[in-house]
Amino acid sequence: MSKIPADLHKKCETGVIRAKDAIAQGYHPMNLKRLEQKGLLVHSGWGIYTPISANITEHHGLVEATQRVPKGVICLLSALSFHELTTQIPFETWLAIAPNARHPKDKLLSLRILHMSGEALKSGIESHEIEGVTVRIYCLAKTIVDCFKYRNKIGLDVAIEALRECLRAKCCTVDELWHYAKICRMSNVMRPYLEAIA
Repeated sequence: MSKIPADLHKKCETGVIRAKDAIAQGYHPMNLKRLEQKGLLVHSGWGIYTPISANITEHHGLVEATQRVPKGVICLLSALSFHELTTQIPFETWLAIAPNARHPKDKLLSLRILHMSGEALKSGIESHEIEGVTVRIYCLAKTIVDCFKYRNKIGLDVAIEALRECLRAKCCTVDELWHYAKICRMSNVMRPYLEAIA
């Protein structure tokens, strides 16, 4: 195989080929391995391949993480970065999953997993099309509330700066922030910051 087969071409346009999808189309895993050996695919995660001809964006890591953990939701620093509300570029992709979901282990992809449940997991999810793949990402207001909830993991300074910048740029309203603060039980924690900044 000197090039990626035409029937896999559509998968290539998405920026990521999942091994299980290729197998479902009738490809043997060794075919993917051969394409990798020929330099046409890069094995970028467990069961994940990136075609070298793919149109890669700055958010390619989010696409890989979503393909690796389809029920995960991009959160915290990764969501802040996507919403362009931080100058930090996280070296890990932050994902929220249900408490009973299997914790993915991957030697190639750098994933940071958080367990959320109930409305805190389900609320505020937006779908964004990146590289032809639907990626689930928390909206900005929910992301900021999560930053306060998980301030011990990312730092209170990051949460405060995100809140300040969000309100300054009018990216979301105080009412939206209160809505998610109630869902995530962060009203008491966030009240003094919202009163001081808003």
